Amino acid sequence: MEDSPGRPLGGNPDWMSSLPDELLDVPLWSLAIPGSHDSMSFCLDKSSPVLGSEPPLLRVCDRLFPCCTRPCIDRWATTQQSVLSDQCDLGIRYLDLRIAKKPAADDRLFFAHGIYTLITVKEALDELAAWLDAHPREIVIICCSHFELLTDEDHGCLVEYILKLFRDKLCFPKDSLTLRSCQSKGQQVIVSYGKHDVVLKHKELWEEVPYYYANSPDPEKVIAYLEAHKSKGTPDRFFALGLNLTEDLSYVLYHPLQTMRAMTVASLPLLLGWLSEQRPGRGGGVNIMCSDFVGLSRFCSIVIGLNYKLLAAAGPACRAP
Repeated sequence: MEDSPGRPLGGNPDWMSSLPDELLDVPLWSLAIPGSHDSMSFCLDKSSPVLGSEPPLLRVCDRLFPCCTRPCIDRWATTQQSVLSDQCDLGIRYLDLRIAKKPAADDRLFFAHGIYTLITVKEALDELAAWLDAHPREIVIICCSHFELLTDEDHGCLVEYILKLFRDKLCFPKDSLTLRSCQSKGQQVIVSYGKHDVVLKHKELWEEVPYYYANSPDPEKVIAYLEAHKSKGTPDRFFALGLNLTEDLSYVLYHPLQTMRAMTVASLPLLLGWLSEQRPGRGGGVNIMCSDFVGLSRFCSIVIGLNYKLLAAAGPACRAP
């Protein structure tokens, strides 16, 4: 699996602005875009309680044996290893942000995956805004979802903060988005929000980007699922496909000392081999491709390289309407 010519192995901080001119008028949902699954799970707080949405048995175990339960959750719920700016430097342009509020706490919002994070939502968004200022021709999709324990007031404050922070950088849902159109307007941020009634109140917010994944610890089943989904065709909107594996209780019990990282590393040769054979665009192509531990392999470079396959297509076939 070779990276496409001109794609550095170590990182891709400005890959969108480096694409050939022929790709600047392709709709963004017809490009291949690297994404990180559970983007903020690198900073889980092992002193925090298990989320209330987790299975009752797990919550009971957490109350009785937190010194055992939380380290175990941390081993399996940690799916990334670096801050958002580093992920963006690698080439990630889709961020899976699962937002939560801690019970009986102040008004600060955090992220969560099984347990809560150490870093707050505002801290992470501020870091992302600074990165975007340093890379003014790059575009990032922020997918906000889950919203554990958030009230209507919390949603209002969160959206207000996002809109104020990114202001003129926001891409509107009714816009026909291409790299050229976004770069010409200084637009850099697409905010996908997983709460329909909130989206209806704010013209700047996009409906939640659908995320399709196999929910299996078996990489062969992951590939079979993604192939089956691709056979249904490609919608004219953003969609994400997950290369991520998902452990279940039986897998954890049979592999008590393993970690999500070890399971991911073992599956990468098969998953990345399949990935390198894909192509973006209409008719069963890929759009957003997500993975765990995005810094451990050439995942980002491989996804970015898929866009060069579009150059072989006839110009008008891959142009925006």
